[in-house]
Amino acid sequence: MSDPRIKVILFDLGGVLVDWAGTRELVTLSGGTLSNEQSRRFWLFSEWMRKFEIGGCTPEQFAEGMVSELGLSLSPEDFLRHFISWDRGFLPGATNLLEVLMPRYYLACLSNTNVLHWTKLCKEQNLLQRFHRLYISFETGFLKPSSEAFQYVIKDIGHKPHSILFFDDNQECVDTANSLGFQAFQVSGIEETCTVLNKLEIFI
Repeated sequence: MSDPRIKVILFDLGGVLVDWAGTRELVTLSGGTLSNEQSRRFWLFSEWMRKFEIGGCTPEQFAEGMVSELGLSLSPEDFLRHFISWDRGFLPGATNLLEVLMPRYYLACLSNTNVLHWTKLCKEQNLLQRFHRLYISFETGFLKPSSEAFQYVIKDIGHKPHSILFFDDNQECVDTANSLGFQAFQVSGIEETCTVLNKLEIFI
């Protein structure tokens, strides 16, 4: 029997529902000087990435800062073209999963993202119709894995943490969520997400 306490399913986007190619593409762009793990952590903790994802700089400033921070041998304009292309839309099965869950649960997303990727996703994937509530870092001003990002959700959503099921592809974010009382799981992609849902007897 599914846990009757679960009222909300909160999703990260990139790496869970959305094909975010930035980790592997950054390894390539760096000429292999970054490992996959270093690239993953870079997106979480880079000074310029964090600034951009809370709306603290323009796309042009972000690109200049990233080229400098990474020591890349390409122009800021070229970097920005690469960067925009790395958010590649919903993974296969994502829209069907959301459609099945929406009548039964309050669906929300909690995403570290920026105005460029968000605008692209909203235009191409009809994101505003896929969730009941959206928590986007460049709008809220809070970034995962900080506790402030999750506390913002708790205060706004009207449900206790134990009633919120949370999926993210970064363990750091899952650890913070669990420490605050969420039911949080680290997953990568739709198949792993569905596996957890089925184990919790949230059948899809």
